Amino acid sequence: MTKREQGVREATVADVARAAGVSKAQAARALGGYGAVSEQVLSVVVSAAEELGYRPNQLARSMTTGRSNSIGVVVGDIENAHFGLALRGISDEVREAGYTVVLVNTDEDLTAEVGAVQELLQQRVAGLIVAPCSSTEAAHLESAHDHNRTVVLFDRGVRGWALDTVRVDFAEAALQVGRLLLDAGHRRIGYISSLRVEEPYEQGTDLGLSPVADRVGGIERAFREAGAEWDRSLVKLNAASDDALAAACADLLDRPGPATAVVCSDSRIALGVLGQIKRRGLRVPQDISVVAYDDFPWTELVEPPLTVVSQPVYDMGREAARALLRRLGHRVPAEQLPLRAHLVERASVGPAAGSPAA
Repeated sequence: MTKREQGVREATVADVARAAGVSKAQAARALGGYGAVSEQVLSVVVSAAEELGYRPNQLARSMTTGRSNSIGVVVGDIENAHFGLALRGISDEVREAGYTVVLVNTDEDLTAEVGAVQELLQQRVAGLIVAPCSSTEAAHLESAHDHNRTVVLFDRGVRGWALDTVRVDFAEAALQVGRLLLDAGHRRIGYISSLRVEEPYEQGTDLGLSPVADRVGGIERAFREAGAEWDRSLVKLNAASDDALAAACADLLDRPGPATAVVCSDSRIALGVLGQIKRRGLRVPQDISVVAYDDFPWTELVEPPLTVVSQPVYDMGREAARALLRRLGHRVPAEQLPLRAHLVERASVGPAAGSPAA
């Protein structure tokens, strides 16, 4: 039974002020965390609030301060375990600071992302942590920043905007992936990602400040080092749905001169690729080699265990939250906060069929 049902009234700011022997305005500032109050006033107000069992009215507080105690988080695909782990890092960090998370999923759609940001601003979130679906179209994020809302980007960056960004630098790990496959005799290397683009990938295609740009760039660099040419028709983007992923696999595996290795941009894609390989009666790595980005526990449990690129996803979430909390209410220059990935070699890469290494 609630206090209301028991006939017991909830304590108000006025009650706390009377118990503490201070003005209502002083009590409100102390309880709301805004304005200036002395340490002595803060101490007696907090003690009185605890004794009375005072619980703040967050709606009233947001109307007074223009901010709530919520942090808005916008991601492209919450079904992707990558974002789930990053969200855990964000929520763990902001909870310690007294904030809650409001999550919005956009399905990697720019229009949905713009609407999500507008809705969160209307809810008076204290700040925004966003994995942007576009590296070039981000006026909505800059507008939020210009209107005194703290905005931090994670996982992906935005070219030309002065926003804090926490992302993993894949350049070296991606180069190692390319070298590993080339050394095993692979030349027909496929790459599958859910990144949305308008045209098929070609050399020089602008992939923005996305992880995919680093990953594809690393393979391109490995081919250049080897003096070999990469068939870029083997790069399959826009594989965000199950049907699109199946179509990408069909193009790579069923063509004349099929791919002998596939690099999967995330764990969801890796699971789909393994399923398509199994349906065709192919074996890993005897018939086709597989490398996946993200080192989730299941990647060690499949047979054979997958070679992966491990990245600090949880830490990326925590660092994004820390960057936001540091900047709430402060205007300081934006920072780029890169984290590092590394290659974990297991048993899913073998010699390419017909190569000297086979």
